[in-house]
Amino acid sequence: MSPRKLLILGLGNPGKDYQQTRHNVGAKFVQLLSSYHSISLKKEDKFSCKLGSKKFPQAKIYLSIPTMYMNQSGQTVARIKKYLNLSSQEILIVHDEMDFPTGKMRFKQSGGHGGHNGLRDILNHLQGDTSFKRLRIGVNHPNQGRDVTDYLLSNNTKKENLILENAMKNALKVIDTVIEGNWQQAIMELHTKKS
Repeated sequence: MSPRKLLILGLGNPGKDYQQTRHNVGAKFVQLLSSYHSISLKKEDKFSCKLGSKKFPQAKIYLSIPTMYMNQSGQTVARIKKYLNLSSQEILIVHDEMDFPTGKMRFKQSGGHGGHNGLRDILNHLQGDTSFKRLRIGVNHPNQGRDVTDYLLSNNTKKENLILENAMKNALKVIDTVIEGNWQQAIMELHTKKS
């Protein structure tokens, strides 16, 4: 029997200008995860992403950050999925979530795109297969009258950065539970954390 596999992919836009934006919290979390587990991410042009992997006793983990823009990230997901022969259930997409206050993190199994352009593109490239897992990171909603795109592509405030960094660090251990294959336990652990 081949070992379990899990792809954890963080959404964001490439380039220095976007690194600190609200829209890039998914990529930021995967970067943090790569440091936490000492997984180096190398540029892989054939997948249009940075990619790294590590064997754990329970599974082989792949971490990825697309090097394409957010609304094209479905190509990266589809290419890696095909190459590694993954099922959609073996994919965890980490992304920003405006419906949650800054720093609130929640897992979700399957569902639509909820207006998120990165998820929309992933769903298109997976032929509408919605069964992949998600980790949603709250970035709050813009004040009334403020353009949503402008808000998402703006940098986090210092206070928001602090909240997000703490929340992300607290969530790293929960990812270990996901790696172990205990999805329901991971949901319970994360959703009962004070965040």
